[in-house]
Amino acid sequence: MRGRYSREFKLQAVKLVIDEGLFVKEVSKQLEIDYNNLYRWIGEYEKHGEHAFPGSGSRDFIYQNQIRQLDIENEQLKDELEILKKFKAFLKRIPK
Repeated sequence: MRGRYSREFKLQAVKLVIDEGLFVKEVSKQLEIDYNNLYRWIGEYEKHGEHAFPGSGSRDFIYQNQIRQLDIENEQLKDELEILKKFKAFLKRIPK
């Protein structure tokens, strides 16, 4: 059966496995969901934490978040590169 599950439902199912230590197949049987869905939800939760399962457009949310993180990292790398360039220029001015 294919269905839509709320964010709260997914979080509770995942936390039964992660926090309570129950087996995936046991939880999926109790909740009447496919165990592959539960494995996927666990993976998403482990990757994104409390930001997992944002609702419709979740892939867009994930991609936007990844782009935002890459932009931050890119700016940090640019800053580090600039510092290294200045340090290299400084070393060239020191007489041997």
